Amino acid sequence: MRLKQQIEADIKLAMLAREKEELTALRSIKSAIMLAETEKGASAEISDEAEMKILTRAAKQRKDSAELYAKEGRPDLESIERNELEVIGRYLPKQLSQDELKSELESIIARIGASSAQDMGKVMGISTKELAGKADGKAISEMVRNLLN
Repeated sequence: MRLKQQIEADIKLAMLAREKEELTALRSIKSAIMLAETEKGASAEISDEAEMKILTRAAKQRKDSAELYAKEGRPDLESIERNELEVIGRYLPKQLSQDELKSELESIIARIGASSAQDMGKVMGISTKELAGKADGKAISEMVRNLLN
């Protein structure tokens, strides 16, 4: 089942269960997908890769907002963002652990023959594509920097 159809089915279930917070998060995901589908030059249906990018972007926005609200002392808004992040996380692939991420990045570094910090751009380009949705870009960047130094 495509992501959009899964989201629509889950929206119906959330409506029946009267789960307001979950419904809000699901509607925001559906909205982002529909915006991507109706963008100028977009085809009628978006690819799985594009769906993952949308979900990853939405998750990052929620995470950043939650951290900002925590710093500002707004636990009410932080909890809303964390709940939405949890709902979005259900549709993302399983996140890699630190050890799994290190292993994947070492494999990529060995494959392209990177040896110094000057090769970071090449490594980041390939790793962000291959690990899209499986690891946070910031975590990838930090790990690549550590491995190349």
